[in-house]
Amino acid sequence: MNLYIVRHGETDWNVEGRYAGQIDVPLNQNGIKQAEKIKEKLKDISFEKVYSSTLTRAITTAKIIRDGDIITDERIMERSNGDLDGRLKTEVKDLIDYNNPYETRYHIESIIDFRKRVEDFFDDITSLTDENILVVTHAGVGIYARCYFEGEPLDGDYSKYKIGNCKVLQYHI
Repeated sequence: MNLYIVRHGETDWNVEGRYAGQIDVPLNQNGIKQAEKIKEKLKDISFEKVYSSTLTRAITTAKIIRDGDIITDERIMERSNGDLDGRLKTEVKDLIDYNNPYETRYHIESIIDFRKRVEDFFDDITSLTDENILVVTHAGVGIYARCYFEGEPLDGDYSKYKIGNCKVLQYHI
């Protein structure tokens, strides 16, 4: 199986440096253009299944990349930032420790719970026999997808595993 993981296209909140988490923020015009470029890049691949987060920015990206059925799955939604969603990242920087697995202040989703649902999704996907699968998701999910398929970063710097808007990770399973 070939698994293609794509982060959704750009949103205004990405540009502004805001946490979007599970707030349903749409793509901006640049995000639509990014998705169209990825469609062109992946045009010769016949995807048997396409999975997307339930959030509009991911669904829109998936629909631009491929016409047809999109299977939505809440397990690949972005991590919930609770009461901090919508705030500028610069405002939140010293409020909480996003790397602490037990951090849940401001109602953020714990890393333990977040990783569990992402790993459960990829456990299910890797058991399929389809030849080509596309997954459209978010930056946080992309980080833990890389951990799932590549292992933990040896230096503990998870930020280097973050993928940009409409960037593609590819794994042969």
